[in-house]
Amino acid sequence: MLQEFKDFIAKGNVMDLAVGIIIGAAFTAIVSSLVSDLINPIIGLVLGGADFTSLYVALSGDVPAGVGLDAARETGAAIFAYGAFITACINFLIIAFVVFMLVKAVNKLKSAAESPQEVAPEVDTGPSELDVLLQIRDSLAKK
Repeated sequence: MLQEFKDFIAKGNVMDLAVGIIIGAAFTAIVSSLVSDLINPIIGLVLGGADFTSLYVALSGDVPAGVGLDAARETGAAIFAYGAFITACINFLIIAFVVFMLVKAVNKLKSAAESPQEVAPEVDTGPSELDVLLQIRDSLAKK
């Protein structure tokens, strides 16, 4: 049973999956930073300088005006945190687009590798050695 488990782990698909998960986690961190550090401030400027990720509406409970999202959650009030949701949607769209571009590039490379190699046109190099010998034989036969 242990040997079967070792064989299973050693298969390429499992290792590829593990590498994909690790790279995906690192890529998610990069995209999260891109959205929170670069995109959200720009959107915040458009919205009048508000921190985009902390946009919320208090549905119930006493939340003092101008309090951040974390402080509002600490009050125990029901919070509709639409800014965090929109940030998650932006993260998803960016990740989905990059994955789409990556899959498109891999498929293009696969199709190029699978297509038959173009054969170079034959270059006329003159008669072969056999052709020359046959011509000499025929010339000697005529005499």
